[in-house]
Amino acid sequence: MLGNGRLEALCFDGTKRLCHIRGKLRKKVWINQSDIILIGLRDYQDAKADVILKYTPDEARNLKSYGELPESAKINDVEFGDEQDDNITFDDFEAEDDEIDDI
Repeated sequence: MLGNGRLEALCFDGTKRLCHIRGKLRKKVWINQSDIILIGLRDYQDAKADVILKYTPDEARNLKSYGELPESAKINDVEFGDEQDDNITFDDFEAEDDEIDDI
């Protein structure tokens, strides 16, 4: 993000382009780093483009499976598996009201 509704996008053709977020998306759709976005190239300026759409992770996965995105595209997959520990315990915690009174 560069501010003032602009961002720098690294396109799949290897070119960095200065992109302008159109008014329909501004303050309604928040674009973060590593998001997959659709940009419209300008005929008269190759280094500049306009952001048209932000893809959700599900849409990006579908595009990748259809072959529309290159295999090198990394999509933020949040996986919840066996690595999470749902049983969290706090060993050294004793709630005493005296400690609050000492402050």
